[in-house]
Amino acid sequence: MVSRSKSRQNKPNAKASKSDGFIRIIGGIWKGKKLKVQDSQGLRPTTDRIKETLFNWLMFDVAEKTVLDAFSGAGSLGFEALSRGAKSVDLVELAKPIARQLEQNIASLSISDPTPINVYNQSCLDFIANTQQNYDLVFIDPPFNQNLVEKTLQALVDSNCLTDDAFIYIETEKDWSVNSIPDTWVQLKEKTTGQVCYRLYRNQG
Repeated sequence: MVSRSKSRQNKPNAKASKSDGFIRIIGGIWKGKKLKVQDSQGLRPTTDRIKETLFNWLMFDVAEKTVLDAFSGAGSLGFEALSRGAKSVDLVELAKPIARQLEQNIASLSISDPTPINVYNQSCLDFIANTQQNYDLVFIDPPFNQNLVEKTLQALVDSNCLTDDAFIYIETEKDWSVNSIPDTWVQLKEKTTGQVCYRLYRNQG
């Protein structure tokens, strides 16, 4: 089942073009499978290099986890987690055309019903504020330079939707300040590749 919400903020420019590309699942049951990605301004799928590093960090901490891909975009991290045995994955994407592409990619995987992966076409902040799910693993990879990380971290704390030992992955521009990290989160890993900095935390709440 794929859930949709009519709630929208702004209207991102996500018109498909001839330069549409693909992401590739690099591990798990769908290793090597390519999924279509629409060309859209601001859409920045996590590279294979960064993704490989992240899932090496999480090697034994993905299977049977409930996962939130908070700014899903191409769904690169969410699909990767599902391929590696996640129990369920929620993909949250504001742009309607991109959310529709996520639905099409889910269909291409021929997952048996009920599907463990769902798309929510709405604001990530609204989704977090209203979710009844508790998450073991959260991916936060928003558009750069829009102050969305701080708001998302606060929303996670306010909603109390993280399990006590949840992992939180944050991908940001290299010069992003870490001052807004909640006190109960412990940084496990950090690495910079080009202009991107990515960090892994664990909730000890």
